[in-house]
Amino acid sequence: MGNRFLRLAVVYVLLGVALGIVMAASHDYTFRPVHAHLNLLGWASMALFGLWYRSAPAAAETRLAKLHFWLYNIAFPIQMCTLAIFASGNVSIEPVLALASVVIGISLVCFAINLWKHTGN
Repeated sequence: MGNRFLRLAVVYVLLGVALGIVMAASHDYTFRPVHAHLNLLGWASMALFGLWYRSAPAAAETRLAKLHFWLYNIAFPIQMCTLAIFASGNVSIEPVLALASVVIGISLVCFAINLWKHTGN
């Protein structure tokens, strides 16, 4: 599980950096929320998940870890696409954006429970 999170984290940091370069070159910062979320939720958070799962292999094999991985990695690309659409001015996409955000939140609860179960005092 750890390696999967780490590999996807690298994909997201590459996308986040590329988007940052495009925004800087064009002086159009419409997608700065997407850029920020790619780097924070895509790169930083996923890399931390991956490193923790690598340090706690028993936790990485649980159903909670698998649920965390799949919920997060289905919802996150949807969240990024709908956030881009929303940032472009199409506010009708907000319910889908909200649903994807809630699913990410649920996946984070799975991670939190798994972490608490597999860490000492």
